[in-house]
Amino acid sequence: MSLNTVTLVGRVGGDPDVKYFESGSVVCKFSLAVNRASRSNDQPDWFSLELWGKQAEVAANYVRKGSLIGVTGALKFDYWSDRGTGANRSKPIIRVERLELLGSKRDNEAPMGGGGYNDEF
Repeated sequence: MSLNTVTLVGRVGGDPDVKYFESGSVVCKFSLAVNRASRSNDQPDWFSLELWGKQAEVAANYVRKGSLIGVTGALKFDYWSDRGTGANRSKPIIRVERLELLGSKRDNEAPMGGGGYNDEF
């Protein structure tokens, strides 16, 4: 048996980066700052998040820098070769399977060109 589950609660570090593909797929990426309960005065731990499909669309519409969210997903690694040095690189990413908007309605509001927060999604 194997298990790869990550659960985090924290604040979004920047507005989501959303990409739509010709195939109809959508991906949303952003960072999440998470404080450790045992380290109240230290810097937060930062995690890179990746959401696909419906979860990505929800994040694109309702998540903004500073939003309080909870996520559950799986840890994966992206691998690539550095163009300048040729060195192998890797980056841990949380592939989000479940997104929870935890802040108040006001926390999740964002100026969207006349639009506002919608309780229904």
